[in-house]
Formats: sequence, C-alpha cells, structure tokens
Amino acid sequence: MKDRDPKTEVQASAIPVYRALAEVPPGIGRSVVAIGNFDGVHRGHRAILSAAVRQARNLGARSMAITFDPHPEQFLRPEVAPRLLTPIPERIRLLASTGVDAVLVLPFDEQLARMRAREFVEQVLVATLHVCSVHEGGNFRFGYHAEAGVKELQAFGEEFGIEVHVQTPVRVHGLDVSSSAVRAAVAAGDVKRARWMLGRPFSVRSTQARGRGVGTRLLVPTVNLARYEALLPAFGVYATRLTIDGHCFEAVTNVGNRPTFEGVGFGVETHILNFEPIEIGDETPLELEFLFRLRPEIEWPSPEALKAQIFKDVARAKRYFRLLDRR
Repeated sequence: MKDRDPKTEVQASAIPVYRALAEVPPGIGRSVVAIGNFDGVHRGHRAILSAAVRQARNLGARSMAITFDPHPEQFLRPEVAPRLLTPIPERIRLLASTGVDAVLVLPFDEQLARMRAREFVEQVLVATLHVCSVHEGGNFRFGYHAEAGVKELQAFGEEFGIEVHVQTPVRVHGLDVSSSAVRAAVAAGDVKRARWMLGRPFSVRSTQARGRGVGTRLLVPTVNLARYEALLPAFGVYATRLTIDGHCFEAVTNVGNRPTFEGVGFGVETHILNFEPIEIGDETPLELEFLFRLRPEIEWPSPEALKAQIFKDVARAKRYFRLLDRR
C-alpha cells in the first residue's frame, strides 16, 4: 500500500468556481479564457489551458476555464448523448489542477442553447468576463445550432478587441487526441491507449456498494463500487489501482455481469492484492484507476474454475506491477 501525497491532490475549492454568470464578481478584471466541454481534460485540453494560463500571467490577467453542465449533447440529444469520461465534480477538479485561476460552469439550458454567437461574445465574453484573449482548438463551435467556429470567433475578436489563439491538434503515439477518441478507447477496454491520450490513467470516483458475498467466498478482499452513471471500460478484467482515503492499493478489477454467479448482475468488483485493514464506510470516497486490461469477461463452468482463473489473473497483475515499479 502506498500513501498519496496530499500536496498533489488539487482540490477544486482551491480556486473560485462560478456556477452562473450572475456569480462572477463585477470587478473581476481582464480575463484570458478557454471554452469547451473539456470532457476528460485530456492532453489536448491541457495544452490549450496551459497556453491560456501562461498568457494570463504575462498580462497580469485572470485565466479561466469555461465549461457547461450538463454536456450540450445531454441536453440537446439525450437519447444519443455519450456517457462522459468525467462527471462535472471530477471535471472541475481536473480543470483546477491545470493552474487556471477560476472555473465558470455555465448551465446549459434552453436559454443558452438558443443564444446566438454574437450574443455569447457580447454578454458572456465582453460584458461579464472582460475577455482580452481566447484560446481554442480548431474544431471549436458555439452559438445557436453551433453556427460559429474559430473563423467567426476571430472576426468577433477583431471587432471587440479580443485576441484569438487557435491551438494545433495534439498527437500522441500517432493518435489525434480528442474526447471522442478517449471515450472510444475506454469503451473498447483499451485503457492503455486512453492513458496515452489523457496523460494519466482513466479513473472513476465513487463509493462502495454493499457486496453480495462473492469475494468472501473466494477469500479475496473485495470492494464493490456503487452504481456509476458515467463511462466505464468494456467488460473485462483489469489491473487497477484503488485509492481509499489517501491509501493506494494494487488491485484486480472485474467490470461486467459476473456470469458465473447466476443472478448477481452487473458490477465493478475490485480484489485488493496488497490488502491491509482500513476503515471504509458507505460514503468513503474511492478512486479506481484502470491501468491494463488482463482479459475479457468469461463465463466459467463453476466457481472453482473461476477461482483458479482469478489466481492466474492475480499472478499476471503482480508481474505488471513489478514491471511498473522498475520504470
């Protein structure tokens, strides 16, 4: 078990988080902003945000990340909206960790959905935030029916005296980094590729659920995650890292329906490898990091066959962690 350094755990409360335009102080001063959904806060997002932070410091201005809740697709097209990599509390925490001075979370509702691009620039960027510079990616769209892109934003910038900086796409290991690409990798169980694009392991934050006794019967210390509505990796078995109240454990996690046990149903079940007794309640926050996919989920002919496979999974995971420690 390893303890995490609390200094590295940036809390969203360390910076102002505004939940509406009305919460922004009138005397906020000049701002350098980046606007986006920022789902995953991946390497591409961080490049844009870092550029905004650097310029704000050079200008003596305030850097700010502007995001939306809910995700526009969840409001406009809920039936086809993707499951998100980062629910809003986690997204705010990750945005705070980039060094921005503040985060503005705009409620995406009917009023915002119908706001024309010019209105957004005039009311949000100019009148409220006193924006002097905007940093965006090349595929940025805004306004009613996504009517405007970076070219229109640059035209507004010339009109209102706002610099517009368009960042070049980020590529990692030959991959174009985007939220949709990360979501596709996670959904396919390719957590290694997702880690490349995120710049960190894909993780979920939740609490424990009441288990069904399966882990106890297998004599393996087990934590079951509570119901989780955001994106999870494809069904399978993974080498993972579980952090409980600052204490970090190596683990093996099964995501799936656990078909060997009739009626158990879907679950995210984590078997701790280097278990040490630790107090954990129903509301204790957990962070589960997915490091490497060991195998797909399989229905075994008996609990005994599953138990034998778990020993193999554990041995392979331990080899993975030994190699990880040598790097």
